[in-house]
Amino acid sequence: MAGNKLVLEGKISIISFICGLGVVFIPLIAIVASDIDWVFDYLTGFNGKIATLVYITVINGFLLLIYKGPLYKVAVRACFLGFTFGCGMIISLSDTTWTHFGWYMCSLAFFHYSEYLVTAIINPRSLSLDSFLLNHSVEYTVAAVSSWVEFIIEKLLFPDIKQLSWLSVLGLLMVICGEFLRKMAMFTAGSNFNHIVQNEKSQSHILVTSGVYAFFRHPSYVGWFYWSIGTQVMLCNPVCILGYTLASWRFFRERIEEEEISLIHFFGEDYIEYKRKVSSGLPFIAGIRMGS
Repeated sequence: MAGNKLVLEGKISIISFICGLGVVFIPLIAIVASDIDWVFDYLTGFNGKIATLVYITVINGFLLLIYKGPLYKVAVRACFLGFTFGCGMIISLSDTTWTHFGWYMCSLAFFHYSEYLVTAIINPRSLSLDSFLLNHSVEYTVAAVSSWVEFIIEKLLFPDIKQLSWLSVLGLLMVICGEFLRKMAMFTAGSNFNHIVQNEKSQSHILVTSGVYAFFRHPSYVGWFYWSIGTQVMLCNPVCILGYTLASWRFFRERIEEEEISLIHFFGEDYIEYKRKVSSGLPFIAGIRMGS
């Protein structure tokens, strides 16, 4: 049953993501034999907006026609993320001061889509719409919107600080490394990985201490922590760099403490010994105190 879910929903998400990604062909078709630096101007112009709107409408109608109910919900989310990734690519390749925001769009879309796809591969039994993490929490949404608002306001008032290419490249490296570490953690944990902290131990649940877990007790959180901060370094958002650092640190401290209560309950001395040898991986977060 789980295998069928992986094949069906995983395939649908891939097809839909590619459909959304197809938006990149709109300006490419329009600029045959032209300079790619004109792409951004085309997309932001009237003709580009109309072409993009028509493309979205046609693709959504196509998905609605072939997929029903829950499958359509998967398809439309994957398509939206593919579309966002495609727009990010277009902006990144264009001669515009929004280049770094294009990097950000690609990073954000890839993170959310890959969360769903990797979950479909490693633990299809836990797969749901929530696996996209698009509706992670109200706080997560507020944080994302805040970063967009800060970027736009500062770009209008202090445009020079948005062109610190060395800082944006540093942020991009943080995003790539954080993303890689998180996905490695998910693949290493396999069916033991779940987006929701488990309060009951399943028969297949084992203590994973190999691979990236030999270096950090919570590598998926370490990756996410630095990925989230990296997105703001990439955007040169000083306020959100500080805000994301503090908010992420607090979130993961509470999450790790909650999770380790369950892990100690599941694995007893084995986890306590593992906890003594391997750090959490996050600065100044030791996890649940044994005396608490």
